[in-house]
Amino acid sequence: MADMTTDVLIIGTGPAGSACAALLSSYGIENMAVNRYRWLANSPRAHITNQRTMEVLRDLGPEVEAEAYMHATEQDLMGTNVFCESLTGEELGRIQTWGNHPNSRAEHQLSSPSKMNDLPQTFMEPLLFKTACARGTQARMSCEYQSHEADAEGVTTTILDRLTGKTFAVRSKYLVGADGGNSLVAEHIGVPIEGKMGVAGSINLLFKADLTAHVAHRPSVLYWVMQPGSNVGGIGMGVVRMIRPWNDWMAIWGYDIDGERPELTDDEAKKIIRDLVGDPELEIEMQSISYWTVNDAYATEMSKGRVFIMGDAAHRHPPSNGLGSNTSIQDAFNLAWKLAMVLKGQAGEGLLDSYNAERAPVAKQIVTRANKSIGEFGPIFEALGLIGHTDPDVMQANMEKRCESTDEAEAQREALRQAIAFKKYEFDAHGVEMNQRYRSDAVVADGQAEPGFEADPELHYQPTTWPGARLPHVWLYDGHGAKHSTLDLTKGGFALLTGLSGQAWADAAVKVAEQLGIKLSAYVIGPRQTLVDHTGDWARAREIGDGGCVLVRPDHHVAWRSGGASDTAQADLLRVLSAVLST
Repeated sequence: MADMTTDVLIIGTGPAGSACAALLSSYGIENMAVNRYRWLANSPRAHITNQRTMEVLRDLGPEVEAEAYMHATEQDLMGTNVFCESLTGEELGRIQTWGNHPNSRAEHQLSSPSKMNDLPQTFMEPLLFKTACARGTQARMSCEYQSHEADAEGVTTTILDRLTGKTFAVRSKYLVGADGGNSLVAEHIGVPIEGKMGVAGSINLLFKADLTAHVAHRPSVLYWVMQPGSNVGGIGMGVVRMIRPWNDWMAIWGYDIDGERPELTDDEAKKIIRDLVGDPELEIEMQSISYWTVNDAYATEMSKGRVFIMGDAAHRHPPSNGLGSNTSIQDAFNLAWKLAMVLKGQAGEGLLDSYNAERAPVAKQIVTRANKSIGEFGPIFEALGLIGHTDPDVMQANMEKRCESTDEAEAQREALRQAIAFKKYEFDAHGVEMNQRYRSDAVVADGQAEPGFEADPELHYQPTTWPGARLPHVWLYDGHGAKHSTLDLTKGGFALLTGLSGQAWADAAVKVAEQLGIKLSAYVIGPRQTLVDHTGDWARAREIGDGGCVLVRPDHHVAWRSGGASDTAQADLLRVLSAVLST
């Protein structure tokens, strides 16, 4: 006998779990979120927040998006990644990152209504959790998942109340495991995990210090410091990461994963920080010392029956590229609307199979990319003459050779410039963040071949209305002159976009929405209509004729499109939506 019942039980209240809860509550779905701790994130581990994630927050409401910007460090101050011998020492080079190069900035501004920013997990997580609870999520803190049993009708989950030491049972129709990189839910449903956990060891040193004089003139999120001989492997690379400008910081340092984990004292931690900064007298206020491992593993399946996993439970990787919390929140955006429509009887359970088909490839992609980015530091080390040596004096001398006026030094400088510039694949990989194209039964092909990429798909986003792709963002204007992103048109349901010659599609949408009992908003875009394409940007982006239509899912991805008008618009639309919704 269950002690409590709910529609969806979510294990974990990190970015994935809290986003899932907030979205479900926004859709009117009863849910409960369980957290084994007394409160939320106690360290600002995840921080890079890309445009796609901000679009999810925008979908939750303008007040949610606005509060995120209020707490975030803006894109301009994310600045340039700096490579140096210490913050006070010689700079080795820098690269404009996170959309701050003028060419990249233009691409960012054209591709989304939302802005990239730096929002530490200690701010993101409470924002999502607060939104969830304010909209109806039942939260249970200090409660730990123990096990579950799934059957044809639902899932019974055993939870330990860590305050009383007693267990209780929750009966739900679905269970979501957002319980992190050591997910018990993933283990208990036996999803296959490919790769390896614990490939390297790292230490986070959270501290406060005024570093304004060393960094304000070259704002950045990350300062990469190289001091040969000072740490694991002898290369001596550490990171000074900005948490808040310019007084709140984290130093990241490595340790030998094959040896005994060190237990640093505050004094030892301060010594590492002062060396990285290059100021032996720096006044430091230590906040915390924590240890973590670099992982290289992903789930090849993200669901089993009525149980789903998301976030770090499914993709376990280093923080390279800043993909962790972003992908976690986007997992939730993909699954939540599907759960909501199934629970409301608007879709068949087959719709839920598309979550695995669409998000498991993303898990593999981002784990592969994040670990590849670590390896791409190699050319920098090689250009500096750090590879193949263990003597720090030799390594330091090799670094200094680049300052000579010889042919060899000129070649070394060029190699270093190219190696640093190549790190755009980690620090400005807009395509990795935005080019996800889904293939599943929740997408209906239109018979057109998938468009190729005109530029490197890891670096550059290519908008397309090809079914499965994210709807291109353009600004449309209402009768009062206010602008609206195309992405805003799907809020809380499906949307159909057509032109003046496609009125039949709009009329059909109204009838099909009533037949299926779903929210399907139809927009005729053109002169004297509710939305006008004054700039012509939508006409250029839509890739269909004026009499065609683009059908968009609640998560902004194109479900289907028609190139032109149809004499059987209602039947066509009913067929497509019935397939997408598995009804």
